[in-house]
Amino acid sequence: MSKVSAVAKNEESSSYQLIQVEENNNYFFLKRVIDIIGAAIGVVLLSWLFAIVAILIKIEDSKGPVFFKQVRIGKDGKEFYMYKFRSMVSNAEDLLESLLEQNEVSGAMFKMKDDPRITKIGKFIRKTSIDELPQLWNVLKGDMSLVGPRPPLPREVMEYSTYDKQRLLVTPGCTGLWQISGRNSLSFDEMVDLDLEYIRNQNIINDFKIIFKTVFVLFGSKNAY
Repeated sequence: MSKVSAVAKNEESSSYQLIQVEENNNYFFLKRVIDIIGAAIGVVLLSWLFAIVAILIKIEDSKGPVFFKQVRIGKDGKEFYMYKFRSMVSNAEDLLESLLEQNEVSGAMFKMKDDPRITKIGKFIRKTSIDELPQLWNVLKGDMSLVGPRPPLPREVMEYSTYDKQRLLVTPGCTGLWQISGRNSLSFDEMVDLDLEYIRNQNIINDFKIIFKTVFVLFGSKNAY
């Protein structure tokens, strides 16, 4: 059993103190097995939904692709392509710069409730988190896990403090404590604290609890946009 150094905020002061996060090899092996089985079952059972969403995206905007891939930062700072159903106009990335001043989430993250780049079908699949389902492919590849911290963008990581970078100690996930605890209604710092709470206390039971609670998000969440 190996140990990885991590930094935790000292709640009584603005300083930092080192803590030790133990890596349980048995846990990570079982977690990977569950990821592969869960993602494979999800792809098979939801194949009909994938087809419907793909058709609707093409009907609304035939010129753009069905899937959207974006560079994200994974465990230990490794870059990978994360996949989603495209929920925005084709030139969404080009329009981002003009919208940065309207960011509604504090910290190193961009979120805008009434983002003008979002398409009609995109608004629905984001509200129900259906746009995230292609990440099951990332799970099968090993880039992501079913449960873990949200994988950040490179430009977000550039703004990270040493404390924030602890989110990169583990494999990022499709869902996590942030998603089931308020999502976009929470600040960036609150998201980081929840992610580090998960990392310090990660175990199979907690993973299953988060997965089950995530099911309710698929039926709609007022904090998803």
